[in-house]
Amino acid sequence: MGSGALALILLLMSFIHAGLTQERPKAVLKVSPDERVFSGETVTLTCDIQGAGNLQWTYNWFKDGNTFYPTTTTAEISFRADYVYYSGQYSCRGDICYSQSSDISTAVTLTVSDLPRSTLTVTPDSPVFTGETVNLKCVIETYSYWGWRIDQIYDWRYEWYKGTYSCVMLQTSDRYTVNTDTLTIRGVITSDQDQYWCRGLIRSVSTPSSSAIYLSVKDLPRSSLTVTPDSPVFTGETVTLKCVIETHSNWRYEWYKDSVMLQSSDRYTVNRDTLSIKALNESDQDQYWCRGQRDGRPNSSQDSDRIHLSVNVSHSGQISVSSILSFLLAACPYLLSTVVLLFKCYRARGNTSV
Repeated sequence: MGSGALALILLLMSFIHAGLTQERPKAVLKVSPDERVFSGETVTLTCDIQGAGNLQWTYNWFKDGNTFYPTTTTAEISFRADYVYYSGQYSCRGDICYSQSSDISTAVTLTVSDLPRSTLTVTPDSPVFTGETVNLKCVIETYSYWGWRIDQIYDWRYEWYKGTYSCVMLQTSDRYTVNTDTLTIRGVITSDQDQYWCRGLIRSVSTPSSSAIYLSVKDLPRSSLTVTPDSPVFTGETVTLKCVIETHSNWRYEWYKDSVMLQSSDRYTVNRDTLSIKALNESDQDQYWCRGQRDGRPNSSQDSDRIHLSVNVSHSGQISVSSILSFLLAACPYLLSTVVLLFKCYRARGNTSV
């Protein structure tokens, strides 16, 4: 064999060796929306063949080393991860007409977790009283091994519902404030008494609805006002008003004349549930009412009905004169008869002496 032929053989061998030792294109698997998802979410896998140019690849999909999905001509597949079963090691590989293949991608671990439960708490405890402010908090359970959730806790969105048969989703309004995981009801009224529940949403799925909590709303204790002696009263008299609150104890009593809160003074004596007014005068004629305050719940009573205290001017002096005149008028016939008899007696004596 000549030296020319030997050189040609060596050149061909070098080309073959170079072809055999050329690195395969690298496949990289990407997972969306995250490598950790909840059951029911849609997962998208993308197989990126790097350094291969614009070639017509077919794609093979593997889970835990086994074929997971039919071969595709697109670099992306999507599936609904309905069960924890979908957790596993996912990888991909690209082929060109079965003559050239990429490396199998590094496996990516997909973790599918059951949706957490949501629970509802109420502050203060039910029953609540009209006028109070109530906070309902939607708590989505966490597990110690869900460390990955700590970074995503703010991804949760919350929905709030009121109603038993026809549920109404609540939005922020004059008295309702929806602030992520908390619903605040200000100035509770009796129509707020109902079932409440919540749920959390993340991406395309939602947690199971929380157990419903029944919010019981009660009216504040009623207060009533009594007056002794009965109205109308007269100037110079002493009047006692008593505030009676139907339930609970340890009340502090507030007394009002129209819109002015009363305190003990020279003529006014405030003694817990009793207000005494001494030496009444015409300026005391007004509307009076009371209410109670306390440290516990309920912390106030309803306002009592307003009582109008009517003060009349005393006419005791005129009554005495009138009584005397009446007496004199009643006695006039008797006085007249007495005068006539005396006159007759006088004349009779006069005639006798003559």
